[in-house]
Amino acid sequence: MTTVYDVGVDSDEQILASFIDDIPRTLAPISLQIPESEDTQDLDSQNHEFRIRLANTQERRESASILINKMYSWRGYGKSTQIENEPNRITLIASDNDKEVIGTISVGLDSPSLGLFADDMYHEELETLRQQGRKLCEYNRLAMDPRIKNKRVLASLFHIAFLYPWGIFGCTDGVLEVNPRHVRFYERLLGFKQIGPERICPRVNAPSILLRSDFSYANDQIEKLGGLMHLADGEKSLYPYFFNPKDAMGILGRLKVMA
Repeated sequence: MTTVYDVGVDSDEQILASFIDDIPRTLAPISLQIPESEDTQDLDSQNHEFRIRLANTQERRESASILINKMYSWRGYGKSTQIENEPNRITLIASDNDKEVIGTISVGLDSPSLGLFADDMYHEELETLRQQGRKLCEYNRLAMDPRIKNKRVLASLFHIAFLYPWGIFGCTDGVLEVNPRHVRFYERLLGFKQIGPERICPRVNAPSILLRSDFSYANDQIEKLGGLMHLADGEKSLYPYFFNPKDAMGILGRLKVMA
C-alpha cells in the first residue's frame, strides 16, 4: 500500500488532512464486531482518496447524523440525536472520492458548567480523574461505514480527534463509552484502559463500559510509530497508520487557525 499525503489547503476550503491510498484488491480488515454485509462495496480503485474535514456546516452535520443513525439503527441502538453546532464539541467527518461521508467522530471538552455526556453514568469515575488534576475530553458518536475496511481512515479520524483536545486545549485524557463487545478492540488497537463498570446507557438503550486513553501514552506511540506503515504487520496497534509527527504538526497548526 502506498499512501500519498496532502496536508495543504485545497482551492475551496481548508481540509484538515487528505490522503490517497494505493489500495490492493483486498483491503486490510478493520472490524468493530460488524459482520460483512452482502452488499459490501468492492473497492477496486487504485487511487482512492479520503479527506478529513470539520463538520462545520449544516450539510456536513446532517451527513454525519445520517451515518450515525444508520449505524446505530443497524446495531439495534436507540436513535441518536441530530448533530448540532454545540459548545465545547466538534465533529470530524471522513469522506471518499464521491464526497460521501464514510466515517465520523465527535470530540467534547470538559467544562464546569456542561461536564461530559459520560457524567450521566460515570460521574464518580470522572470526578476521581478531575481531582487528580487530569483535564478531560470525551469521544462519542463514532460511526464507520462497514463497507470501508481501511485502517487509515479510522486512524486518521482518531489522530485528529486526539490533536484537537491535546494540542490546543491541553487535555491529558480522553474517555469513551463503548459496548462491552468492543472493549478489546480499543484496548488492543489504541491503548484504551477500562475505568468504569458495565452499565446501561440511556442515550442508546444499550450496555456501555467507560474507557480511558492517557494522552501521554498516545503521544509517545505516535512519536514512535506514526507514519511507519511498513511496521504495521508486526505491530498490533493502529498507531503506524497515524500521521507522521511532521504532518501531525501541520494538521495541528490548521486546527489552531480553525478552532
